[in-house]
Amino acid sequence: MTSTVPAAATQNKFEKFKAEKDGLAVKTQLEEFARIGWEAMDETDRDHRLKWMGVFFRPVTPGKFMLRMRLPSGILTSGQMRVLSEVVQRYGEDGSADITTRQNLQLRGIRLEDIPDIFRRFEQAGLTSIQSGMDNVRNITGSPVAGIDADELIDTRGLIRKVQDMLTNNGDGNPTFTNLPRKFNIAIAGCRDNSVHAEINDVAFVPAYKNDTLGFNVLVGGFFSAKRCAAAIPMDVWVDPRDVVALCEAILLVYRNHGLRANRQKARLMWLLDEWGVEKFRAEVEKQLGYPLQSAAPRDEILWDKRDHIGIHAQKQPGLNYVGLHIPVGRLYAQDMFDLARMADVYGSGELRLTVEQNVIIPNVPDSRLAPLLKEPLLERFSADPGVLSRGLVSCTGAQFCNFALIETKNRATELIRELEAELELSRPVRIHWTGCPNSCGQPQVADIGLMGTKVRKDGQTVEGTDIYMGGKVGKHAQLGECIRKSVPCSDLKQVLSELLIQHFDARPRPKFVTNA
Repeated sequence: MTSTVPAAATQNKFEKFKAEKDGLAVKTQLEEFARIGWEAMDETDRDHRLKWMGVFFRPVTPGKFMLRMRLPSGILTSGQMRVLSEVVQRYGEDGSADITTRQNLQLRGIRLEDIPDIFRRFEQAGLTSIQSGMDNVRNITGSPVAGIDADELIDTRGLIRKVQDMLTNNGDGNPTFTNLPRKFNIAIAGCRDNSVHAEINDVAFVPAYKNDTLGFNVLVGGFFSAKRCAAAIPMDVWVDPRDVVALCEAILLVYRNHGLRANRQKARLMWLLDEWGVEKFRAEVEKQLGYPLQSAAPRDEILWDKRDHIGIHAQKQPGLNYVGLHIPVGRLYAQDMFDLARMADVYGSGELRLTVEQNVIIPNVPDSRLAPLLKEPLLERFSADPGVLSRGLVSCTGAQFCNFALIETKNRATELIRELEAELELSRPVRIHWTGCPNSCGQPQVADIGLMGTKVRKDGQTVEGTDIYMGGKVGKHAQLGECIRKSVPCSDLKQVLSELLIQHFDARPRPKFVTNA
């Protein structure tokens, strides 16, 4: 199986191995890989092509792989959660799952020899991990309360599912889209609060009225990387919901055929927009579609600040509620997952939803079931009313599992927030995001305070540290934060963050922590 894309005149090593064999080709080799074991595999197949199947080799955990799911809109059933729980449970101390900032789950501790059986279980449960890594479209994000939000404009669930089915050929794998120049992110918003972080996606659809018809304005080119961070820009396009799938396909084909490939650091969609200009890009998309696009509506309907969906919220359906639970830095273990599946069945409709803030929503809870739900022992850890710093905490995987990370993030973030909440009083939430390296998987640029891992010098030693960002805003008037301080040792972070919270977010020391000047 090879790509339909002609080879670039100048190829980096990634383009060379993609030209040799499409990543999707390893789908037929999984049984053989399981038989021979990871150490005997071709290194390119092991380290790279397996990612087309959602299977990730991690040098920091040799022999234990990460498995990344596709969960459009972050929605899964209780039965699907049980299947994932059983997979995680099998690996004991090595087994865990992380909710990501793209509303999906990453399973850890996976052995290659178990992949064929795991994939059979997935197929039976309607789950897939296909095309979730490398130069493919990642999980498509949407409002976590689509279809149940009392103030919703467009229910995007079906639309997002159609886009995924087009991209993946209904989960079988689609070689048309397996050789993009780099990864690609799509988000489709249906509410007024930009819960999808539209501005950081390669393509984003945000609700907008044109001539009294509700559709979407289109943004293009947003991304984070080690070399550059860019917010998406208007494409000057309004699209009817019925045409979203076709437009996504056309944009991806233009990007596949014309995107820059020589330098992977300059291969995301925004670099093509820089070279062409948005007008030429729009014209090429129209050429691919075969018909002209409508110009953008004068304004979109993103009018609110972003909601975190934690707590109890009335749904549009009378007598029903959704309950948002805070999952500290998105980390789940097998028993947690079994408990969430049970609670979804007992108190809701057997459905669970994940958010880009790494939290879980149980929808469709009747008024009469709220009180017993809130008494569940699991809510002592996964609170519906967390502290003001805890509820806005987001973290990437960090050095525990990721070989790109320069620092440990999740455990440090959780402990530091616990200490800060004990010492400070705050009247409003503060969004604090951690990322272990400049790749920015934890999205520090969209946070009130963002922490990016780095190595720093302290007392003559190289130690873990962070660069600090501030000013990120999501929702109305979204903007990316800027770096305000570099090379802060992690051992000094508590004091530095305490000062920032006091100076900029009206925090006050609790009485027992007030010192005399």
